[in-house]
Amino acid sequence: MRGSFTDEMERLRLDNTLFEGDNSVYLFDGDRTALVDTGLDTPESRRELEAALATHGISFADVDDVYLTHYHADHAGLAGAFADEADATVHVHEADAALARGDPDAWDRLHDRQRDAFRRWEMPAAEREPLLDRLRSTRTDLYSGTLDVVPFVDGDRFDVGEATLEVVHAPGHTAGLSAFALPDRNEVLAGDALLPVYTPNVGGADVRVEHPLATYVGTLDMLAARDFTRAWPGHRDAIDDPTARAREIRAHHGERALRVVRVLAEQGPADAWTVSAALFGDLEGIHVLHGPGEASAHLDHLVDLGDVVREGTAYRLTPDARDRLDAFEGDRWPIEAAD
Repeated sequence: MRGSFTDEMERLRLDNTLFEGDNSVYLFDGDRTALVDTGLDTPESRRELEAALATHGISFADVDDVYLTHYHADHAGLAGAFADEADATVHVHEADAALARGDPDAWDRLHDRQRDAFRRWEMPAAEREPLLDRLRSTRTDLYSGTLDVVPFVDGDRFDVGEATLEVVHAPGHTAGLSAFALPDRNEVLAGDALLPVYTPNVGGADVRVEHPLATYVGTLDMLAARDFTRAWPGHRDAIDDPTARAREIRAHHGERALRVVRVLAEQGPADAWTVSAALFGDLEGIHVLHGPGEASAHLDHLVDLGDVVREGTAYRLTPDARDRLDAFEGDRWPIEAAD
């Protein structure tokens, strides 16, 4: 077992070669045994989680509650197994509840929105159809089936082991993504809202999110204002200065916005797929979703700010933005939310 321990919580690390690095599952044990996130529903992930729990004398059947940061398979995939084998109660934010539950209609609506987004981004059919097939198979291959869930909302509190979890709604990466504050420690289980090595994807990771970049910037500002002393993310190692990391990610998006503006200045009107290629080059696997999704999120945010005009699937700089770019000396384009 690979993990790290606090006096209230054990961090269990699971391999994840399908997405973005090691997953973290957080174990709380006391009068009730609880997990925050579960990992993928794959034989390898299940065996690893079973072994990690066994080192603490816990089996799948002993888990009373599962709290999900969001619906993505690398966080929610095994939730159904705990519901089936332990009659565990699965909790998730109301905005992600239908997808975490495995509701077929909700998943069909998501895939329809993805298909529409891919066309709007001008993703080539040669990339679009294999990606749609992969996303449809994810729903059936990496989740453990349909289950009942109990929705929560921002501010709800749950007693788990010796700790209290406070729901902190942190949308952007998904509509319902939620962190869990540990008020007694001023720490937070951040899910994919804050990650230590790379920036969580916005725009592609959940096409249901309206104004995804502005939404995520608001989440970053909120997390910075909470000034947690440590964040425990959904992937990789703990973040010892979450406020600085939130500000760093925000600054990164300002730098990326400047790159998008420069692409439009150099190439003229361009669609999201073209801008993605200029930002990220050729993409493979799940990044075929994330790259143009991120480009689209930035382009649409620049439209909201009045710096870019959208014409069909193409975006062009406004004359005022072009003039400001000619005189611009900074390394970040302003990305504050529009009034």
